[in-house]
Amino acid sequence: MSQFLAQLIRSKLRQLTAREIEHYGRQYGFPVDTVQAQQIADYLRNQTYDPLQSKDRQRMWKELARITDDATAQKAQRLFQELIRSYGVEHLFDR
Repeated sequence: MSQFLAQLIRSKLRQLTAREIEHYGRQYGFPVDTVQAQQIADYLRNQTYDPLQSKDRQRMWKELARITDDATAQKAQRLFQELIRSYGVEHLFDR
């Protein structure tokens, strides 16, 4: 089951659209404009990374900070951690 959940997480991140990213930004209180949302979606779709690995997540947060700003990247990182805990999948993510 863990392998299935891990693949589902990877797949969802790669399939996020700019519209979804803008929606989540509004819903969770961090600003992402249309251009930034498209850049983030393109990055997630085109990069080879494993969001379950801390080293790769750090690369993602750095790129998000480059596309948006440090405060937005930090808010997104905190939200990501909250979602991991709320869904009880902490065991899938290395620290």
